[in-house]
Amino acid sequence: MNNKQTLDGKTIAFDLDGTLVDTAPDLIAALNHAMQNSNKPQTPAHIVRDKIGHGAKALIIAAHDYHDLTQDQLEIEKLLQVFLQYYSQNSTKISKPFAGVIDCLEQLKANSATLTICTNKSEALTLPILRKLNMTDYFDGIFCADTVPAKKPDPAHVLAAIAPAQTKDALMIGDSNTDLLAAKAAGVDCFLLEHGYSEQKVSQLGATKVFNNFEQLTPEIFNWFS
Repeated sequence: MNNKQTLDGKTIAFDLDGTLVDTAPDLIAALNHAMQNSNKPQTPAHIVRDKIGHGAKALIIAAHDYHDLTQDQLEIEKLLQVFLQYYSQNSTKISKPFAGVIDCLEQLKANSATLTICTNKSEALTLPILRKLNMTDYFDGIFCADTVPAKKPDPAHVLAAIAPAQTKDALMIGDSNTDLLAAKAAGVDCFLLEHGYSEQKVSQLGATKVFNNFEQLTPEIFNWFS
C-alpha cells in the first residue's frame, strides 16, 4: 500500500451517519430535548437508534410509538423544528468518527483514491459535522440529500457521488439497506459495516462484503481494487 497510484482512478463513496461517524448520541439528545420541550417523556437510546437512517421525523414518531402517545401531525412538525434547531447547534457534542475511520481515509487518500460523501443528511447539517471533526479535507465531493436530484435509495444519489468514475471503478461504503439498495440499483458494489444503525441484521442484507469495523474494512478496499 505504499504505491501512490494504487487507487488512482478509483472512487469510494461513504455514507455518513452510522458509517463514518457515530452521530447517534447527539441525534438522540436532540430528540429528547424536543420531547422534553413539549413535556413529553424521554426515550431510551436503544429504542430509536436503529431508526436514525430514516431521518429526524422517524425518530420522533418512534418515540411516540414507544410511549403510546397520540401522533398529531401538527405537533410532530413542531417537534421536528425544535429537534432540528437544537441539533444544528449541538451536532458534535458527543458524536465522533468510529474507530479506524481517520486512518482509513488517510490511507486511501495517500494512495490517490477519490473519496466522497453520499448522505441523506441535509448539507446544512452535514458540513458543520465534517468541519468540527476535521474531516472535510479528506473528501473530493459531498453529496447530500438536498444537493442531488434524488436521495438514497435512488441510484441517482450514488451515481452523482461517484461521477465521473465508471461503476466498475467505484465502491459504496454504508451501514444500512438504504445504502445497499441505492448502490445495487446504480450497479456499484457495496460494502456494509455492522457498527451502524440498520434495523435489519447487516449480514443478511446481501451486501458485496460485510465488516465489523474499519480495521477489517481498510485492507479489503485495497484488495478489492488490486
